[in-house]
Amino acid sequence: GDGRAGAGAEAVSAAGAPPAGVLARGDLDAGIGALQKHLRAQPRDFGSWATLGTAYVEQARTKGDPSRYPQAERALKRSLELDPGNDQALAGRAALAAARHDFTGALKDADRALKQNPYSERALCTRIDALVELGRYEDAAEAARTADDRRPGVPVFTRYAYVKELRGDVRTARDVLERALEAADSPGDIAYVATALGQLAWNQGEYKAALGHYARALAADENYLPALEGRARAQAANGDRAAAVEGLEQVVARFPLPGPLVALGELYEDRGADGDRAKAGDQYALVDAWTSLARAGGVNADLDSAMAAADHGDKKEALRAARAEWNRRHSVHTADALAWALHVNGRDEEALPYARRATATGYRNAGFLYHRGIIERATGNDREAREHLTAALDLNPGFSPLGAREARTALKDLEGAR
Repeated sequence: GDGRAGAGAEAVSAAGAPPAGVLARGDLDAGIGALQKHLRAQPRDFGSWATLGTAYVEQARTKGDPSRYPQAERALKRSLELDPGNDQALAGRAALAAARHDFTGALKDADRALKQNPYSERALCTRIDALVELGRYEDAAEAARTADDRRPGVPVFTRYAYVKELRGDVRTARDVLERALEAADSPGDIAYVATALGQLAWNQGEYKAALGHYARALAADENYLPALEGRARAQAANGDRAAAVEGLEQVVARFPLPGPLVALGELYEDRGADGDRAKAGDQYALVDAWTSLARAGGVNADLDSAMAAADHGDKKEALRAARAEWNRRHSVHTADALAWALHVNGRDEEALPYARRATATGYRNAGFLYHRGIIERATGNDREAREHLTAALDLNPGFSPLGAREARTALKDLEGAR
């Protein structure tokens, strides 16, 4: 597995940032209750229906509960019936589409919202997210600049940083996030930005720095899921396996999402005792349960399920899901998923162009480099395989307990064969 596989990626990447103003994160449940009460008294308040729909999207995201999405859809639909074309509901609908991984739909609704209100922060942010996830990185950079001109603030800064990171400019990404953290004042914003800094540090193999950022995030919001997950990954990479297992067990007990389930399964598997192998299998089985739940909530879960299934499930299903996702969007993450799904199905010659494409933007991701190196080795490109496996382990030697071990073994074999 790649450290960013599945929900971990979504939760911490650009797609996870709540644009300000829907409802303060701490009071989300209370705010939803108040809105529902208000709408029973004032059922024609289109603005409150739009806010309620957007709040349900946020609740689904923070609680890892896709069953909220149909509720969000109904509330946003009601708002648009009462006032067709209102930008709040269109921006909410764009956020809902992005949360369900319908990035083409998200882009369409964000553009419609911005026609009504060019300064809608939510629409500006969702537009960047959609372009990133569609693999349109030049357009995403342009959208981030536009958003920064119109609505500078934490939600835009974090997305701007992620676009920079995806293109290999780690220094600018870090500078922007550090400025965003200085500007953050609400606990939700502090937790969000500090977690993004932690993720960036972890991706560079800087585990102590990552742990410092996650501590800052959890001091602001002790229940912030992406920080709890990120801290556990950094603890594992830093050699504190017991704390990592305990942390991930807490995360999946509350949020059984694919990213932390796979990470926990791999930690069990790496310990290697029979009982642990059985426990690992239980985590991987839960990924399938989450996928069914997500699909029932209208979420396209193909990227998550492709990554989990390639390493720990039905390899044919992994390839089906990865191909389906690649047909929808050409991001570095979908290129990597398709490359790896082809590899585990023994189709390395076909996999190689996708593995190259996944690493072509300059994005520094050890999981992608590892996948590319293993595929190059399988196709007889030994020199490139050595280069990319070494790069993966130099960059982030703890990127995945099982992946890092396989990378080291493959490198040893390649050195022996010279």
